[in-house]
Amino acid sequence: MKILVDKLLESQSLDYTEAKALMSAIVNGDLNDVQTAAVLASYRIRMPSISELKGFRDVLVDMAVQVDLGNLKFIDLCGTGGDGKNTFNISTITSFVVAGAGIHVAKHGNYGVSSNTGSSNLLEYLGYKFDNSIGKLQAELEKVGICFMHAPLFHPALKRVGAVRKGLGLKTFFNILGPLVNPAKPSHQLVGVFNLEVARLYAYLLPNFLEDYRVVHSVDGYDEVTLTGVVKVFSKEAEFTLLPSNFGFEKVSPNILDGGENVECAAKIFYDVLKGTAHNDKINVVLANAALAISCFLKEDLAVSVERAKESLFSGKAIDKFNKLISLQK
Repeated sequence: MKILVDKLLESQSLDYTEAKALMSAIVNGDLNDVQTAAVLASYRIRMPSISELKGFRDVLVDMAVQVDLGNLKFIDLCGTGGDGKNTFNISTITSFVVAGAGIHVAKHGNYGVSSNTGSSNLLEYLGYKFDNSIGKLQAELEKVGICFMHAPLFHPALKRVGAVRKGLGLKTFFNILGPLVNPAKPSHQLVGVFNLEVARLYAYLLPNFLEDYRVVHSVDGYDEVTLTGVVKVFSKEAEFTLLPSNFGFEKVSPNILDGGENVECAAKIFYDVLKGTAHNDKINVVLANAALAISCFLKEDLAVSVERAKESLFSGKAIDKFNKLISLQK
């Protein structure tokens, strides 16, 4: 393994087989924390190659707790994180709007590493109980239309890596891997990435295991649709750009996206948006992301999907999904 670590530190790329061997060594504890940190640091200098990312992903998927949610098609909404923007929990709130529009959602997430409040921090605070019981997840998906998978429960091999990542406090290539290893294997995905290089990596990889997807990167640095300017989008069919006007909304100020200092702030924003009492710009950001996810899943015009998202939120269907989901927790 030292040879592979040295190779990375010399800025050399690994082939697919070497990448699999390195990831296996990391998750099996064959590398110590210092060596693992060195590997993570090496990818601060450059992005993983396609062969490296595929090798890393395949090991994690093979070693994950397997999840069979039946024959339902569903979508995952997540982001790589690591954009350093501390936005509010857009994808988590968006998930309930998408579920309220009648689309099944199985969201994969984790505690925040490079942000104040990750999706798992927020959901746990709101009363959701994480479990890797297939029966629980199936019941939530069937009765409510949405369930959440806390990544550490499905990727136990990564427990020791979590401590190293937390110690570094920086985005690493595990930020890139997170959205690629949903153990439920969704049919569709809306995924935000922190730069265009990662977006293009995803555009190569995602067609291998998704029916359709939307990879998004706001050109001013966000890993979500933020309505602060132009967003670059990659789908299975095309690469294109969208403006706030394409969603029927005005451009918003970056200040409106702030997620606050702690989970209490995040929870207030969560409730305010789903109740429709938040600042209109916050609501519109969520509606834009929801519309893109709905459009991806239903293969319909974006303007139609915007109306579906609005109906889900303003009719109370979205927050009803949340209340029903929490009522199932025991």
